Amino acid sequence: MRAADALEKASAAHPELLRPHQRILFRLARYATQQELRWHLAQLVPRLPLTAHQRLEAAAVFGSYLRDRSAIVRSSAMQALADLASVDGRLWARVVRRLRRLTITGTPAMRARGRRLLKALGARPAA
Repeated sequence: MRAADALEKASAAHPELLRPHQRILFRLARYATQQELRWHLAQLVPRLPLTAHQRLEAAAVFGSYLRDRSAIVRSSAMQALADLASVDGRLWARVVRRLRRLTITGTPAMRARGRRLLKALGARPAA
């Protein structure tokens, strides 16, 4: 968890640091169970130079994070999905639908983040 935190902070300014570790990070995102690691992976993986297929896989992984017990993991997954959708139009409609639903059903923090992410994606808020 501490290593993931340090890597997240360093990669915010230098995402190229992640490239040599792409396979490992992607695999960890799929199988990690520790909440602190999951929320950092949700921040890291969208920074990777993913192929279109990998973005779809990542979206599925982070979609599963939306069922995590941790509200922080769920909020981080929302951000990861929005980040992926912002660079891949094929994900946009699906992510927007999920975010709209979460702005109604999520925790107060998730509802607020969902509204902010919808605005950033140029989508209407939930009705």
